[in-house]
Amino acid sequence: MANELPEYFKCPISLEIMSDPVILSSGHTFDRSSIQRWLDAGHRTCPITKLPLPDPPTLIPNHALRSLISNYTPHHKLAPHRVNLDPDSPSRLGSLISTLSSLRSSVEAKVEAVSRLAALIRSNPGLRTRVTESGAASAVLLCVDSDDGVLRHKAISLILELSLDDDNKVGLVAEGAVGKLVAALNGGSSTTAAVAATVLTSLAVLEVNKATIGAYPGAVRSLVSLLSTGRGRDRKEAATALFTICSFPENRRRAVDCGAVPVLLSMACSGLERAIEVLGLLAKCKEGREEIIRCDEAVGILVKYVKSGILRGVQYGLLTLNLICCCSESVKEEVKNEGVLEICLGLIDNDNEKISKVASNLAKVLQED
Repeated sequence: MANELPEYFKCPISLEIMSDPVILSSGHTFDRSSIQRWLDAGHRTCPITKLPLPDPPTLIPNHALRSLISNYTPHHKLAPHRVNLDPDSPSRLGSLISTLSSLRSSVEAKVEAVSRLAALIRSNPGLRTRVTESGAASAVLLCVDSDDGVLRHKAISLILELSLDDDNKVGLVAEGAVGKLVAALNGGSSTTAAVAATVLTSLAVLEVNKATIGAYPGAVRSLVSLLSTGRGRDRKEAATALFTICSFPENRRRAVDCGAVPVLLSMACSGLERAIEVLGLLAKCKEGREEIIRCDEAVGILVKYVKSGILRGVQYGLLTLNLICCCSESVKEEVKNEGVLEICLGLIDNDNEKISKVASNLAKVLQED
């Protein structure tokens, strides 16, 4: 009999498997289309906690969960007879942890131990907290330092699994996960670096972790470097991590200081819409606006997304243009000459509330003398 998909893959609103999971400020994850319909209906509370949401509500991509869902196949769950570990047996769990912690354990034994722990968690997500509290997280983090690429990758992937439990996020950071993930961004394979960036995204969902990760030496710089030198998935994961981390205001200046703006503009020019979203956040700080204005092709790239991007590209393109027009008359004239005022006037009645609001704000700025 086929195993059922984990319940946490399902949107709490639609009860369907999520295709684009996003996180509200309440910490709960929903499929983007479902929660957007909730918000478009005028609701400004979390559907689960009923607590008020900020205005406008922020939807943070849950890239960690999206990766798990997209990669999920039945063979990820080992049948009971293949997992030689009873989750109710502390001694057997302790045996796996000892294997991971011991300097005498072979790489092969550690790979097997990590794989078994991962199989247990995937078959029973409720074990995440228990596995972490048992000391397994510390043991797995030791494996992240391994010179063996397979063990290192599997260990980081298991940390990703553990990080999906909010109760584990602060604990993993306290255990030193950030430093090990930064090292993996700098010295791991492309695939491993992508997973490390995804873990940082998952950990940074909590505000306190945003501050800790941003302040860690080399964290933001390593993500910007991965944006610049990476390819495909690793660049996209690095951009998502920066977007999440830079929702904390202090981290925006750090990203600008690390040279993020020209790299993001280059990525946006090549079609990666996530780059426009990050630029929208960086433009909220003075240093970010000044750096964007200094880049000669910035306005043209932003206008391109306003004219032909999908919803979030249009939203963040308008937002960024609004912010830089407010502090530069020459930029305002350039944006007017690109026909953006007419576009904004046409978007004011858009069904998407966020696009309507930011288009209205930019139109007002462009009509000022």
